[in-house]
Amino acid sequence: MTKIYNCPVEVTLDVVGGKWKTVILRHLSKKTLRYSQLQHRMPNITQRILTLQLKELERDGLIQRSVYDERLRKVEYSLTEYGKSIEPILELMCDWGKRRMREYDLQVREVLGSDDSE
Repeated sequence: MTKIYNCPVEVTLDVVGGKWKTVILRHLSKKTLRYSQLQHRMPNITQRILTLQLKELERDGLIQRSVYDERLRKVEYSLTEYGKSIEPILELMCDWGKRRMREYDLQVREVLGSDDSE
């Protein structure tokens, strides 16, 4: 059965909604990352949730999972061309968050390898 939406924002949130998907996409918009690198950049996400979110983003065509060492099961994640189409939205969200941080004197913990804490 086809889902009926009432607003285009619903469609967007159906794909990238939730606490972690946009954060994952933001990190992958900067560079290709291994699973452990994503975990390091998001220390509050559980392994189970990270795995689930990555599978959903891959299923929806936003990210690509590439195995680069079959023997050791080393995997990298990157944005697909379709996934790159959301980068301008992620940039706007990041800018909005930085403004809110300044206005409300909010702090973001710096994580090595992340450049969004400024």
